[in-house]
Amino acid sequence: MNGLPQPIDSGIRLGLVAALAVAALAAVFNLTRGPIAEQERQAELASLNAALPADLYDNDILADSIEVVAPEFLGNAQPHKVYRGRKNGEPSALAIRATAPDGYNGPIELLIGLRANGELTGVRVISHRETPGIGDKIDLRVTDWLLSFDGRSLGDPPAERWTVAPDGGAFEAFSGATITPRAVVKQVRRTLEYYSENRESLFARPAEPSDG
Repeated sequence: MNGLPQPIDSGIRLGLVAALAVAALAAVFNLTRGPIAEQERQAELASLNAALPADLYDNDILADSIEVVAPEFLGNAQPHKVYRGRKNGEPSALAIRATAPDGYNGPIELLIGLRANGELTGVRVISHRETPGIGDKIDLRVTDWLLSFDGRSLGDPPAERWTVAPDGGAFEAFSGATITPRAVVKQVRRTLEYYSENRESLFARPAEPSDG
């Protein structure tokens, strides 16, 4: 009888099929890795530009980023990403990720954009678990409440008015949901304070390579 015994022959065939399948998967991964990474990059840039207009910088702002840890200012002890915008090589704008830890239903993740002079360009909510129809008014898809931060700075309004109206502040509260806007206003103010105290070092630190 010629050839290999049937069990051995079947094993070789299965091994070849498995090897071909692995090779095919690897080829597909290599072909799609670039486009997927670019799609993720464009999505991150679009999210960033919602808080920080693209005409404020001319550098690769995604590459010119760092991570900072400042729990007393940014809401928790996790690293928070900072994107640095530059124009003609000079610091022009910056966006900071921060966490409002005391939302009604848990932490509220924010992206806070500002000019180099400390003036806010935009605040956007990245994620939250606030109550639909009540606390979710911090979401720009629900109301335009977040736009009330545009153009504000650490001194505008004065420090004592950096809170919601029921507490004597300059920012509207939501009917039946004061906790949520209070948490966001407080965190935006704390982030501005962090920037004010660390502006030079934030722009001076070398950029950190992306994990991607």
